[in-house]
This record gives sequence, C-alpha cells and structure tokens, in this order.
Amino acid sequence: MRKLLRALWRVITFPFVLVFKIITFPFYAIRTANRFLNAELESDNSISDSFVKIVSEPEARASLWDHIEALRMHLLRMVIGLAIGVGISFYFTQNIIGILAGPVGGLKNLIAIEVTESIGVFMRVALLSGIALALPYMAFELWLFVAPGLKPREKKFGLIGIPIAAILFITGMAFCYYILLPSALKFLLDFMGIHAQLRPNSYFSFVTGLMFWIGISFEFPLVIYVLTLMGFVKPQILAQQWRIAVVIISIIAAAVTPTVDPVNMGLVMIPMIILYFISIGLSYIAYAGRSKREEKANEAEAASD
Repeated sequence: MRKLLRALWRVITFPFVLVFKIITFPFYAIRTANRFLNAELESDNSISDSFVKIVSEPEARASLWDHIEALRMHLLRMVIGLAIGVGISFYFTQNIIGILAGPVGGLKNLIAIEVTESIGVFMRVALLSGIALALPYMAFELWLFVAPGLKPREKKFGLIGIPIAAILFITGMAFCYYILLPSALKFLLDFMGIHAQLRPNSYFSFVTGLMFWIGISFEFPLVIYVLTLMGFVKPQILAQQWRIAVVIISIIAAAVTPTVDPVNMGLVMIPMIILYFISIGLSYIAYAGRSKREEKANEAEAASD
C-alpha cells in the first residue's frame, strides 16, 4: 500500500517538480559554473615533476589514463559538434558559394569541366563553413579539458578568449574578402591581357585557402597575449626584435599572397605588421599583470615565513 501511495504521490507532484527544476536550472548552472571557474588547483607541480610522477608512481599513471579517457570524450563531442555544424552549413552552402563567387561576377562566370567538380566544390565549402561554425564550440570543449589544470584567473581569460578568437578569425576573413581578394583577382585575371577561364574547383580552393590563412593570421595578438600570461614570451624581446619580425612577416606575406606584385603583398603585410605591434602592447599588459601577481605571491610567502 505504501508503494502504491508513494508512486501516486510521485505522479501527482511530477509536473510541479519539473516546473521547479526548470525555474531553478539557470541558478544552479550559474552556481556550478562559478564554482568551477573559481576552483583552486590542488597541486602546482611543474611539467617535469609531473613526468617524473607518471614514470615512478602507479597512481599518477592511473590518473594519466583518466585524463586520456576524458580527452577522448571531449574529442568525441568535438566531432559531434563539427558534424552538426557541417549539417547546418549544408542549408546555407548554396548562398555562401554565391557570395564567394561575387568578386568574379557570380557563378555564371565559372565553368566546370568535370562531372563531379560542382558537387566537390559544394562539399568543400560546406565543410569549411561547418568548421568555422563549430570552431567556438570545439574551442570550448578544449577549454573544458584543460581548465581543471588552470588557475581561476587563467580559466576566466581562456573562456573570454574563445569569442574573441572567433571575432578575430571572422575579421581576418572579412578583410581578405572585401579588401585583398578583389585587388588580387583583378591583377591575376588581367595579367598580360590573357583571358582566364575560371573553374569552380580551382577558384574556390584559392578563395577559401586565402581566407582561412588570413583569418588565422589575425589570431596572432591573442596568441601572444596568452603566451605572455603563461610566461613563454616577454614583451621586451618582441619590441627589440621588431625588425626581424617584419622580415618574417614579409616572407609569410609572400607565401600567402597569391600574386607576386608588391601592392597585394603590401595589403597582407600592413595589417600583419599592425597586428604585431598591437601584440607587443597586449604583451606588455599581460606581463605587467603577471608581474604584479608574482610580487603579491612573493610578499604573501615572505609574510607567512
């Protein structure tokens, strides 16, 4: 009889419990996220100490396999997120292809000479747009994996860096599409007065590859900022070696730029040089904050001693 009454009570109260959980879920999620972001590291071992423990201690090796299993689950979710992103991009791929073909007057000016060429272009653009769509989620999964080994401040900066990285990547692709690509195509298609008959495969491979690498180059300031926070880079060295950096940037611009004329190469070099000096400023900011935290930590240790 008690079991029957208990089951009846659960059935009657189920709608109210469900509504209560739905209402309290945002507060529970915020509290859980706040605890996760502010959780302190249990240990502060260096990388070398961690490797020594893995070799010498069975418990450390067991913990390593737990981390590998966690990484596998994160990678699986990343692949699922990528598949969902590609699936969503299929709906917009035709429109994206039309936009990318705009600098040459639209799809009517592209001629396919192979049976599978058009579908190959469709799949390529769908895959790349799906990667761009799923990239923030994939970065978030990677952050979830490394976050337990980070300090609270590093966790928060890493989480904030995900949307910033996405914005920088989109900004780089937009710069390539609206500024670099039209001038590059104008030079290439009018070179020596020879009329070029464009194929979809070669054209979209050229456009998507150029947009991708320019988008990656716009991530440089964020990468320098993170490396400075971690202590791998010092702003003084970046400022002193700016001449070498300009030479390296010119080599990269020559490799990325589809033309050999100095105008288009300069269009790539100028924003990259500006981004380099922005990176120096961000590095100084990160270095100052890191130095203050180290000073406070040293003062706290001296006071405890």
